[in-house]
Amino acid sequence: MTSNNNPALVGGFPKTFWIANGVELLERAAYYGVFIVITLYLSRILGFNDVQSAWLSGSFSAGLYFLPTFTGALADKIGFRKSLMLAFGLLTIGYASLATFPNMLEAQGLVEYGRTVTFTGLLETDIRWAIIPIMVVIMIGGSFIKAVITGTVAKSTTAETRAKGFSIFYMMVNIGAFSGKTIVKPLRESMGDLGMINLNYFAASMTALAFISIFFFFKNMDDNHDGKSFSEIVSALGKVLSNGRLLTLIIIITGFWMVQHQLYATMPKYVLRMAGEGASPSWYANVNPFVVALTVGFVTKMMHGRSPLQSMTVGMLIMPLSALLMAGGNMLQGTVDLGFVQLHPIAFMMILGIVFQGLAESFISPRFLEYFSLQAPKGEEALYLGFSHLHSFLASILGFGLSGYLLTAYCPDPRLFESRAAWEVASSNAHYIWLYFAAIAAVSAISLIIYGKVIKRLDVKIS
Repeated sequence: MTSNNNPALVGGFPKTFWIANGVELLERAAYYGVFIVITLYLSRILGFNDVQSAWLSGSFSAGLYFLPTFTGALADKIGFRKSLMLAFGLLTIGYASLATFPNMLEAQGLVEYGRTVTFTGLLETDIRWAIIPIMVVIMIGGSFIKAVITGTVAKSTTAETRAKGFSIFYMMVNIGAFSGKTIVKPLRESMGDLGMINLNYFAASMTALAFISIFFFFKNMDDNHDGKSFSEIVSALGKVLSNGRLLTLIIIITGFWMVQHQLYATMPKYVLRMAGEGASPSWYANVNPFVVALTVGFVTKMMHGRSPLQSMTVGMLIMPLSALLMAGGNMLQGTVDLGFVQLHPIAFMMILGIVFQGLAESFISPRFLEYFSLQAPKGEEALYLGFSHLHSFLASILGFGLSGYLLTAYCPDPRLFESRAAWEVASSNAHYIWLYFAAIAAVSAISLIIYGKVIKRLDVKIS
């Protein structure tokens, strides 16, 4: 490793470190800009109903959480530079295809789009399912990014600079996520639903710029491709799944993440349908990382000396309150005047719920990783941590899937009704959606409390 006295270092880090963080920012801006409206894109542009769009986007999200450990092993074999070029090449092709796919449909007379979407046969045709291979291309490309960028940060830092290096990395992730979600509203306001199509051109340009940066400036840190083999990874997965204590915790924490994933699964459609097209779901989603960034340091310090399970339990107890606050918007009347802005009550209560959601995450996420690593056999911590997001894999499938059915039952698409009055009757209990998720969060919290007591007794018996 290069010493910090090397003049080639910039700010204490080699050039590769900064390039990796720069392209991470670009990739996150592309991903979050697209993902925050993915269910809207699938429904409004391609004509999938709420259930279909939920399962498609949930499977896409699940793949992004499950594949990185495997693509990371491949990246170790072929080198980080080749892996990043492959990843950004796939992402650019995928995002560009999301933008051009509706144009192909329009050329065939299947759909017209603009400020108002009108379907002319797309609902009866199977051609829209061709979106699946496009989403798979993006999923594979994104899975390489998750594995390689963190690996590059680790390899381009020393023991003395690693904490600062990962701090910069997470800052870049949040800047990218914030900027990607922020650009959605002006595009929608200026172009209507067409903006959700052109958003993909923005995403493709971001990943294309990242590809160019990697091609010209990125160098492999070393040629020692000593990563784990696929057989070792599969073996580690088997060990995780056969660890009853760990598997039970994963299932319990999945309840938290099922609610957390509603920022993308339910919230955008719910807010636009209930608060109107002038609402800004992509901006509301930014409240979550903002709150996490503000509170995670304080929460970590406050819970110092407490066990990971105790910290996670506090977060799990906060989560039902978050969902109940989101449900409360349907029970308020008039406009909420905050002085500097006026908000629809649905939007106001949604933001308030997201604030508590972010606070809950500050108690749960860092300590879950700590607890997860402690369950690994000595020397296999890194391999075990590769599967630390199995809860998000499950939560993506279950959370998005359930969202589709709940939206259909309680907050259906207004365009399916002949009149606004008919839709208002059908959506009169829209807030029930959040009561379901409050119940899931409450069951998860109670389960974690029971889990903690059982584990404590087992540990006493063992000792």
